[in-house]
Amino acid sequence: MRKGGASIPDEEWERFLREAEAGTPGAPEEPSARARMVARRLREEPGRPEGWRTHQPPRSRTGKGWYAVGLLVVVVLLVVVMVPGRVAGWFGIEGGGNAPLAAESERPDQPPADEPAARQPTLEEPFRGSPAERWGDGTASLVLPAARATGWMSKEQVAQALDRTRDFLAESSLDPGVLRGERPGKAIALINPYQQDVNDYLATAFRAPSRENNPLKLFSRFAKTETRLVGNVVRTRGRITYQEGERGAVEVATDVTYVYPVVSAAAGSDEVTRTVVRREVVMSWDDPSKVKIRPGTFSLVSYRSDTTNGGCDTYTGYLTPEFRAERAVAGSGDGPEVDPYDRSTSLEARIRESGEAGCGRATRL
Repeated sequence: MRKGGASIPDEEWERFLREAEAGTPGAPEEPSARARMVARRLREEPGRPEGWRTHQPPRSRTGKGWYAVGLLVVVVLLVVVMVPGRVAGWFGIEGGGNAPLAAESERPDQPPADEPAARQPTLEEPFRGSPAERWGDGTASLVLPAARATGWMSKEQVAQALDRTRDFLAESSLDPGVLRGERPGKAIALINPYQQDVNDYLATAFRAPSRENNPLKLFSRFAKTETRLVGNVVRTRGRITYQEGERGAVEVATDVTYVYPVVSAAAGSDEVTRTVVRREVVMSWDDPSKVKIRPGTFSLVSYRSDTTNGGCDTYTGYLTPEFRAERAVAGSGDGPEVDPYDRSTSLEARIRESGEAGCGRATRL
């Protein structure tokens, strides 16, 4: 065969035909249609398929998560250091910052926790540094028990008697005018005028106060020329309970601690101190068909009080708190130590234990 004028030898031409018929080794082969389809599908899939026996090791975590946890721990520690009382209050622990306490439903089994000594009262925060910081204002913390028919009274009458009992506490120990030294006329009007011994006591107590006839057993009064209340809030803590008494009467018992923040009445005075008074008063709402009594009044069964920083062996008819300079001269008293905020024992037991030991020494105000 000739190509471009040159002839190809017969041996070369025969070898070419044999190889073309058998296929040349190593020559590329065109893939089949199925092979091309499989290859295209594998290219389009996002990742390599895993075998059912294969294991994919987890990705190593970066440090961002641990950084966030560490930052949170630091913030919590700062809060605990700066406001530990508030954190304690979140978990219902006594002494938890300014969170108000729930109403007292029964006698506590221990005194309130101590407050830091550095937290002294100020004109802006007169209860600062005392348990009263978490107590209620006035009658707001004196929750009345549920009324039920008792003795000669129906449920509605018992409810009215409880309301008037709390009115007496307000008029005798919280009324602004009475606290400034005025006569507690509204409170006295709730006492049975036919109870002769009590009326003799009241007539004498305001005219010629003495140890036996001391109006402070029932009423809180300051001499406005000597002492001035800080603000218009008195903090309280206490309970009101009742039961059937003699001759079917409804006997109501009250046990309340009052905290009065005060300053000297002298111009420019800014040293705040506190007077703490605890009173237990038991009154009988008698059946008018059995006892001579004016409707809407009660008879006094018993009454006692204990006062801290209100004057000791001074019977002027007024609470007379001492300030730092006066305490430095007079001393701290020669009687036993007394925590005026401790309500874990009855007032009767406290008075009995102290006896005639002299003026007690307050562990805190």
